[in-house]
Amino acid sequence: MATKKRTSVPPDKLKLYERLIAATPGTEEKSNFGSAYLAVNGNMYSMISKYGVVGIRLPEKDIADFLKKYKATMFRGDPAWPPSKLMVAVPDDLLANTKKLMPYLELSLRHAKTLRPKATKKKS
Repeated sequence: MATKKRTSVPPDKLKLYERLIAATPGTEEKSNFGSAYLAVNGNMYSMISKYGVVGIRLPEKDIADFLKKYKATMFRGDPAWPPSKLMVAVPDDLLANTKKLMPYLELSLRHAKTLRPKATKKKS
């Protein structure tokens, strides 16, 4: 039986994020620094911050439409950090609507698969 890593993400937000991940084929949750994230070939394409804010990496051409359609902002993992140039922040009402959000996570995964793989450190 796999044990869940400890996280500092608010439980209600984490539950919504995990529901989204479970509903989206091909995604596999990872955990680091007290938050959960999704990555493929070393490229992160979604994460939830310890504050419960979900970020999704969209293709550059789709960012403006998402921001306008959902009155969203660019993702900030921490309020003190500058906004991401690559990830949009998912508004809470959209996070609660798995069916509506799923196509964006699928788009994000497809986009991440087109990115050049990043070197990863292997455990020896």
